[in-house]
Amino acid sequence: MCGRFIQCASGAVLAARFQLATPPDLVPRYNVAPSQPIDAVRIAGDGRREGVTLRWGLVPAWASEPQAAYSTINARAETVAEKPAFRQAFRRRRCLIPADGFYEWRKVDARKQPYCIAPADGQPFAFAGLWERWERDGRVLESGTILVTQANALLASIHDRMPVILDPADEARWLDPALTDPAALRPLLVPCPPERLRLWPVSPAVNHPRHEGPDLMAPVTLPAD
Repeated sequence: MCGRFIQCASGAVLAARFQLATPPDLVPRYNVAPSQPIDAVRIAGDGRREGVTLRWGLVPAWASEPQAAYSTINARAETVAEKPAFRQAFRRRRCLIPADGFYEWRKVDARKQPYCIAPADGQPFAFAGLWERWERDGRVLESGTILVTQANALLASIHDRMPVILDPADEARWLDPALTDPAALRPLLVPCPPERLRLWPVSPAVNHPRHEGPDLMAPVTLPAD
């Protein structure tokens, strides 16, 4: 799964990387947690890409109340086309979720050791995301989820799942509103090549959403076995 990630690139960097006409006004964040705002890129009504803010944890349009369940922060690539909470968004409301890294936890005896996983080239990558709009009695909420798939060879020793990190060459295809056939989208939902990533252990401080700042990404030395 993906339960914490990093969005720390500047608006100018994201505008250039994701072809946005207007650089988004962003605050660097190093410990994005469920139910918090996340920055995303989607296709606007005029066909251009736009930067938007979503709440992390998708709320289906048909939900009676805008409460995001923890289980909707991620959507499994294998079942996203069939799950009622995600299937319409999968066909019609896909987005890119820029990230500068994410965290995963490896079970070590009775504790869990966090690791930071980041792009090997230092440039933001894009998670495959979905967004949804909920509206009732004048209340409006736009929310989103991150797709997850099987872990690649690098991540497999830590966890069996990982976010879908799109190949840059596939990002336009993922956003294409004319593409609605799940069979044409599934080939994009695969583990990214291990060489695109690097990982290292970090402090357990990242376990608490109240902790923020670049120090959370600092490598730590693990005790010898």
